[in-house]
Amino acid sequence: MSDEEHQFESKADAGASKTYPQQAGTIRKNGYIVIKGRPCKVVEVSTSKTGKHGHAKCHFVAIDIFTSKKLEDIVPSSHNCDVPHVNRTDYQLIDISEDGFVSLLTDSGNTKDDLRLPTDEALLAQIKDGFAEGKDLVVSVMSAMGEEQINALKDIGPK
Repeated sequence: MSDEEHQFESKADAGASKTYPQQAGTIRKNGYIVIKGRPCKVVEVSTSKTGKHGHAKCHFVAIDIFTSKKLEDIVPSSHNCDVPHVNRTDYQLIDISEDGFVSLLTDSGNTKDDLRLPTDEALLAQIKDGFAEGKDLVVSVMSAMGEEQINALKDIGPK
């Protein structure tokens, strides 16, 4: 054996998958599904009965949780679909920078500075107006498949 020490550069995460498999026939309306590599919320599911030896098929209509685009997919009901791990976390808004990033306070007291303002115009206006008025704002951040985005706002009163 050599006495050299080897340095391994690892850019992998802990191996926790971004999705988990679930049988297509068990996914319901308001559940989540991955369509074309995007995490989506299911808005409509219809199941078709097929001929003699075919499979029943599930037709999913879903909306991308980050871009709000409508996506569709048809999967045999006995096959597995990918379902994203979706988390929602609330953070207190501390600051909005000039370049469109927000500074958020986590539960542990640390700051989170890597999130952009949302692209949704109505929500963006609410956040900017509320912040300008000096209100204490709490934003909900939705995260799935390595992406994060602010998707809701709560006003917890004046500072």
